[in-house]
Amino acid sequence: MSKMLRVMWISMVLVLVLAACATPTPAPTPVPPTAAPTAVPTKPPASSSSSVASSVAPTAAPTAVPTAVPTKAPKKLVIGFTASQTGAQQVASKKQIEGLQLWLDDVTKAGGIKLKDGTVYMPEMKFYDDESKTDRVQALYTKLINEDKVDFLLSPYSSTLVKAAAVVSEQNGKVMITAGAADDATMEQGFKNTFQLYTPASRYLTGAADALKKFVPNAKKVAIVYEKDSFSTSVANALQPYAKSIGFDVVVFEGYDTGTTDFSPFINKIVATSPDAILGGGHFADGTTFAKQLYEKKVPVQFVALLVAPPEPTFKDIGDAALGIIGPSQWEPQVTYSAESAKAAGLPYYGPSVKAFTDAYVAKYKAAPSYHSAGGYAQGLILQKAIEDADSIEPAKVVAALDKLKLMTFYGVVQFSTEAKTHGKQVAHEMVYMQWQKDAAGAFVTQIIWPLEAKSADVILRK
Repeated sequence: MSKMLRVMWISMVLVLVLAACATPTPAPTPVPPTAAPTAVPTKPPASSSSSVASSVAPTAAPTAVPTAVPTKAPKKLVIGFTASQTGAQQVASKKQIEGLQLWLDDVTKAGGIKLKDGTVYMPEMKFYDDESKTDRVQALYTKLINEDKVDFLLSPYSSTLVKAAAVVSEQNGKVMITAGAADDATMEQGFKNTFQLYTPASRYLTGAADALKKFVPNAKKVAIVYEKDSFSTSVANALQPYAKSIGFDVVVFEGYDTGTTDFSPFINKIVATSPDAILGGGHFADGTTFAKQLYEKKVPVQFVALLVAPPEPTFKDIGDAALGIIGPSQWEPQVTYSAESAKAAGLPYYGPSVKAFTDAYVAKYKAAPSYHSAGGYAQGLILQKAIEDADSIEPAKVVAALDKLKLMTFYGVVQFSTEAKTHGKQVAHEMVYMQWQKDAAGAFVTQIIWPLEAKSADVILRK
């Protein structure tokens, strides 16, 4: 090989070597970081919704487990009414609301009103102060229905106010359970959706006349003095012929205006006719004042039975004027309604025991319950039972359930008339008669004195 060719070959080799050294070495492909495994709980939390649970994909096929039926979220059930937070009916109305509130507490603790398909209704209350005025009742029940869109109605306290509420509720096809209303006339108008818990007024004081005949066998004359409102007038109008039918001479039969505070004219007439008993009264304020003035004027009558006021625990605040006064009561803590007595009577029992209700009420309000308190609780309890029996909140189905209802509760036996004219009128609940007495320590206590099979103590006669 010539010298020239050898130089050219060496130059080419050098160029190739230099070109190879100039090419950069590629960087290594980075290893991706290890992903954290998706956590798959073995049991979903109770508060998880199905949409959240399904958005997490498991990394491996899970072991098959039974699918749990999700609990349905509670639905709101609005219950409307008016209450006399002011005005003439505020004492009894306050007790009625307290009983209703206790029922609401119990339903809430129990998790609501439950239907068979798992639907749960959680009741809540919507109410306004009616000031014990009928015109406000009509306006406010219209508001509850049309503006507040309540599902069910309960009643205000007193027959006069309930009558005003019932007209509005019936016109609008709303189901209403009434307590604090005993007037017969209200429940004899062919109502379709109104149901009465109280024993009707026509039976309020007839038992007192029976007790008088038993306890004072030589009694001949009675004075009937009553408040001129719908309820008290109904009681008096039923009592007068009944008293005459069992041999009494009604020597005074006279009404007084609501709000009366001076009973001197009536007391003078009573004293002038020398009756053996005074029967009548009206509501808390007038009844308490009447009893106090009878005591102050030393009216010599052995037997006094008045409406509404005596069963209230605060009646004893008038001191010795309360001693011996008798009152018809829808319910007293001494009543013996129970699951056992219901079974003996061939009836189902529903709700808390008498003791459970009384203990819970005292614990919450630091005072003994009156029959107004029991009536308030029973309003909610009976509505609850009707919804459960109907398995629905549809008005027609709830009405049908109420029509079929016949049971015993702590409040007593409840059944409604299904006759066209008296539909919804109470036909099973009975009155008991209480009396203010003193125990061995001289403290005021109430005792049941009539009927005899329910008595907790013997009657005492006023001096």
